[in-house]
This record gives sequence, structure tokens and C-alpha cells, in this order.
Amino acid sequence: MHGKAVAIAPPLSRLGISLVIPDALDTDRFGSFTGEVPRAGTMEDAARLKARAAAEATGLPVGLASEGAYGPHPVIPFLAAGVELILWHDTTTGHEVIERLTDEAPVYDRIEIKGIDDLAPFFARTRFPETALVVTPVGLGPKGVADPAALATAVTEAIARSPVARALVQTDMRAHMNPRRMETIGKLAERFATRLATPCPACGAPGWGLLRTEPGLPCAECDTPSALVRVEVYGCTACGHAETRPRQDGKTTADPANCPMCNP
Repeated sequence: MHGKAVAIAPPLSRLGISLVIPDALDTDRFGSFTGEVPRAGTMEDAARLKARAAAEATGLPVGLASEGAYGPHPVIPFLAAGVELILWHDTTTGHEVIERLTDEAPVYDRIEIKGIDDLAPFFARTRFPETALVVTPVGLGPKGVADPAALATAVTEAIARSPVARALVQTDMRAHMNPRRMETIGKLAERFATRLATPCPACGAPGWGLLRTEPGLPCAECDTPSALVRVEVYGCTACGHAETRPRQDGKTTADPANCPMCNP
């Protein structure tokens, strides 16, 4: 629905995989960025439902779906962050391959305004009109726009309709309306294709890669485990074989600033 195949198809084509886009498949029913439909469970749950629906609609044994989540940065105050996910689901075997990518600098923002003049600094941060905006009367429903004149009209109408005379203006996070997000999905697709082309060393199934990280990197001063990543766990979702490896950056201790004992 949101044109993600433009970013996802090229890396997969180099593996000999062609994407088939189902006709009239409403993926917004599994959750919409504009908020009318809550996400169906976790990111993985929603992507899985999309992939299964795509496989059913096309009659193909494998479905592929993308899902994203954006909001306040989990660690750094006043900043935003996003996570993109691509899920490959084999309906015959149940085998899934999932790859994720975090965007530490997404074009994601929101502001409540009393008039169009309040948006001047917001335009610079969101790269409007390259990135579309969603205007919502505070307390009512949204409207997406990507044209300056239409935005002015939408804001005026939203303020008039709002019971508190305010409009909520936020970045449109649908991929086809947010170039930065489409760019991130393209980077994720490259990583996903690399993972799909990597066989499990135990069974040969495609999709060997990072499954999870485990915290506990010891403090350089007192050896107390910190919340930072200690090891990375690579594995296969087909046979369950897994290997624990050191961090890719080679770091073996944490700065005392990240230690719960040295810096409580």
C-alpha cells in the first residue's frame, strides 16, 4: 500500500527473488501510523499477519512484510528513534527470518499549534513538503497533506473543528510519504538480503544471523555487570542452532559512567 517494494525489491532481486505485490490487500487493518487502527500486537505480530495475508492473497508459499515503530528515544531525552523490521514467513514450514534496523535520526516530530504561524521552526525539522505532514484536530481524526496550501487549509479547518481550538501536526510516517523512512527501509533490505543469503552452519537453512544481545558488559573499574551489551547471540530460526560471540566492536569492558555501582 505504501510503495515499500521500491526499496525492498532490488537487494532481493540479486538473490533471484522477485516480489509479487498482492492486489487490493489492506495492510492498514493490522495497524496504521495515523492512529485510526491500533497495531495488531507487537511489530513481529503485525508483520507476521501481513506476510501470511500476502501469501494467501498471492497463492505463494512465502510472504514478506515490513513494519516500523517510531517514538521518543529510549535513552536520550528529547530525541526520537525508529525501528524497522522485515519478516520472511514460509507458510509451509513456519520458518521465519527477521532482520531489524534502528534509525537514530528519523524525520519524526509532532507539535500542537494554535495557528499556522506556529509551524515555521517545525518545517525545517521535518523537511516539509518533501516529508508529508498529518494534521489532526486535537480530539478528532487525522488528515494527511503534502502541499503548503493544503496544509494551511487543513490546519485552519482542524483548529475550527477542535473542541480546544488546537491542531496536532505530526510527520506522516507512512513510507511513501516519508523519504527518510524509505531510505532506512532500503538499508534494512540490504541487510536482510545478506542475511537471507547466509546459510546456517549446522543445517544449511537460509537466514543465519543475529538473534539477540545479552547485557552485562563488566565495568572497567569494579567489574560490576552493566546494562550494556556483553555478547551477541547468532543463530538459526529453522533448526535452533546458536552461537554466542563477543561484541563486534571488540569492547570487553564498560566505562564506569555506565556502571550502576560507580555511577548509581
